[in-house]
Parts: sequence; structure tokens; C-alpha cells
Amino acid sequence: MLEIKNLVKKYNALRAVDDVSFKLKNGEITGYLGPNGAGKTTTLKMMACLLEPTQGQILYNGTDILKNPKGYKKHIGYIPENSDVYSHLTAYEYLMLVGRLRHIPERELQTKIKEMMKLLNLYLEMDFSISSYSKGMIQKVLIASSLLHDPDILLFDEPLTGLDVTTSRFIKDLLNLLAEQGKIIIYSSHILEVVEKICSRVIIIHEGKIVADDSEENLRKLMKLPSLESIFGQLTVTEDTQSKAKQMMDVIKHKTH
Repeated sequence: MLEIKNLVKKYNALRAVDDVSFKLKNGEITGYLGPNGAGKTTTLKMMACLLEPTQGQILYNGTDILKNPKGYKKHIGYIPENSDVYSHLTAYEYLMLVGRLRHIPERELQTKIKEMMKLLNLYLEMDFSISSYSKGMIQKVLIASSLLHDPDILLFDEPLTGLDVTTSRFIKDLLNLLAEQGKIIIYSSHILEVVEKICSRVIIIHEGKIVADDSEENLRKLMKLPSLESIFGQLTVTEDTQSKAKQMMDVIKHKTH
């Protein structure tokens, strides 16, 4: 189990994450939602040991992750929101580098990479420089790198960015299988219909604070709204977007005579 306790991250006077607490269970896919700047990515970076909390704790199986960050990181597969790879390397070279850093035996690593590249439809391009890749192709490499070492915890920040429909469906099916294997999965996304389909639980964060935490079905019953999008809008939208859209149309249509 992964437990977040009273987590705070401050940047000067700004509280990007403000007293956030929740528990993630094995075998559960948890959706982590919020508008831009809500604190989603900051939370995930702290959970990945890339940022140190200002206050609070993150406990993995009851132990503070900061007591042994190197040991904890062995259990994590992380896909960041913004891809940052060594673009001068080929996909094969990059994944070999990641696998060696994870101490995966050489022969096992080579086999895994080739099989993953086939399944992700990148086998023919795996010896091309990543600098020649599209956003979706880079995302596939990141997905493979996060899963190479068979991690127990998956931290996914907008994992479907740039992917085609078929690959997106494949990743959604894969996530369900990983959950069945008892993995801890947190899935941060703006694509509400995906979260609605695959996540058994939804946490909504707004301005650094959690404003909802329940199953998607229960949230709909409690708020008497038809969809997760409606719930999200009700809890987080603070401006009249329809009025704003009409104003934008007026600007678009405006002509100077």
C-alpha cells in the first residue's frame, strides 16, 4: 500500500499541494484529476521521489520513502507529463540504458525490449534516433521504459498523450491486466472519458486541495450528475465558460470596417 499523509509542497508563498492525504491499494487504478495548475504533477513528482515534500509523508508499506529513496525507486514505473529522453540515442539504446540502470540481466533485457517494441509497433524504427520520432512514438518508448523492470507502483501522468486510438486501447487493456496482478496504479489525466472507463476510484484535486475522493459511480450518485465530466466541472470550474466561449466567437467574427 502507498499512503500519502498531509502532503504539502510550497513554492515561496504558493501552496502547489495543500495538505493532501489518500491511500492507494494494490490492484486498484486510481484516477487523479484536476485542472491545469491544480497540483497533480507536483503530487506525482513527490511520489516518484523527484521532489521533496515541504511537509507530510509518503509511506510505502508503512515506511517513509525518504528513508530509503534508492530502494523505493526500484518499485516505481513513472511516465512524466513532459517527455524528457536522450534524443540522440536510438529507442533500443535508450531502453538498454534504462534497463542496465535497473540491473536487468542483459539477455533478458534485450529480449524484453525487442518484444515490447514489436507490441508497440516500433520494432522497425527502434534503431532510429529518437530525435526523428513523433510525440506518440516517444510516448511509446516512455511506456516501455516504465514497465521494463516489472514495477509494483505505476505513476502515470497523461500516459496517452500523442497515441493513436489503437495504441490507447491497448494501453488501457494493459493497465487493467496490471491491476489484476496487484499493481498500485495512479493515473493522472485530463481525458475524463478514459478515467471514467478504467479507474475504479477517482480523486479530484483543485487549487492544491482534494475536493472529491470516491468511486466514479458513487460520485455520480452523490452529486446526481450523469458523467465524470459533469462532476469535474461542478467541483473545479470557477468561471462561466459558455459566456467566455461566446465572447471568443465575437472576437473571431469581428471585422474592422
